[in-house]
Amino acid sequence: MASSSFSEIPTLDLSWADDSSRRPELLAQLRHALVNVGFLYIARHSVPENVVADMINVLPDLFALPNAEKERIALHHSAQFLGYSAEGAETTAGQADRREQVEFATEHPDDWTSEKPEYDRLRGPNQWPDAATLPRIRPVVEAYLDALTALGERFLKLVAEALYLPQDTLLSYLSDQHRLKLVHYPGVEEGDAGSRQGVGPHKDSSGWWTFLLQASPPPIGGLQALNRAGDWIDVPAVPGTFVVNIGQAFEVVTHGVCPATTHRVLAGNDERFSVPFFQGVRRSLTKTEALGSLQEHFQKNFPERILGSSSTESAEGRKIDSPFLRGRYETWGESQLRTKVRSHRDVGERFYGNVYEKYIHDEDK
Repeated sequence: MASSSFSEIPTLDLSWADDSSRRPELLAQLRHALVNVGFLYIARHSVPENVVADMINVLPDLFALPNAEKERIALHHSAQFLGYSAEGAETTAGQADRREQVEFATEHPDDWTSEKPEYDRLRGPNQWPDAATLPRIRPVVEAYLDALTALGERFLKLVAEALYLPQDTLLSYLSDQHRLKLVHYPGVEEGDAGSRQGVGPHKDSSGWWTFLLQASPPPIGGLQALNRAGDWIDVPAVPGTFVVNIGQAFEVVTHGVCPATTHRVLAGNDERFSVPFFQGVRRSLTKTEALGSLQEHFQKNFPERILGSSSTESAEGRKIDSPFLRGRYETWGESQLRTKVRSHRDVGERFYGNVYEKYIHDEDK
């Protein structure tokens, strides 16, 4: 299958990692997915079934909360950009997204002081729905975050091995905070004249890797990935799996050997739930470190692929920029803070007044 025209998303059985006779085959499959696709399913991943089931079961109740409770935990109250966002609150590729969502993250105290970098204020506490209204949400979310954090670290060791690196190499880039979105896409009525954009075309810019639970059963779908020929490939829901895809920071560190793949969600007639887990990148990571730390390794082991992904990418994929690599800010943390301030200007103006004008108008200079 040509790397420029994948027509389906590969599925990897992670249990093969524990079988010495199957492990080499798993690593070869993973290497293909990393270099040629950027998207994959993982099955038999060891995340407990009850952790996944509890998350799936809590989603309808979370989004059925009264509007007053959603407002109480609204994202605009949080300096960490955590909490509830209503349908249409976010735009992608210039259009409003038809989804509502609640964002959570690894729980930390609000201990930021002015002596710390401004971007460290992104590390902090969640906003939780009232325990009397939805008592099980916090234990469900925290158990899920713990399980996906462990899965992500285990998976990164396999990725490193597939790329001929020592197993722990990629863990040094990780943050102490990972983010989680609980997402509800309302159904779209037949004949609705509005956009069917659940989420517009994008590459994941907020994490190292993304682990997605498609929480609605088949045939409910809508997720699509863009192959290098410019064709949209369906990524249907497969019970018992996670969809895993590369984030832009990982593409930068691998010098384009492992490309982040453009994807989107189309709203359908049925409502849909999904739960992406964004593996956090260390906020202090600099462009110099990201570009230089593994450059020699990838030049030596993948010389034909260095910086090659952009030249084989579709025209639509090339429209999506990397705010970290091509932006004017040196650290991952500041690049992320700028992106969030520009996406949620009410939060930026309220909590980040000393950098708000700089981030909003920096393209004008």
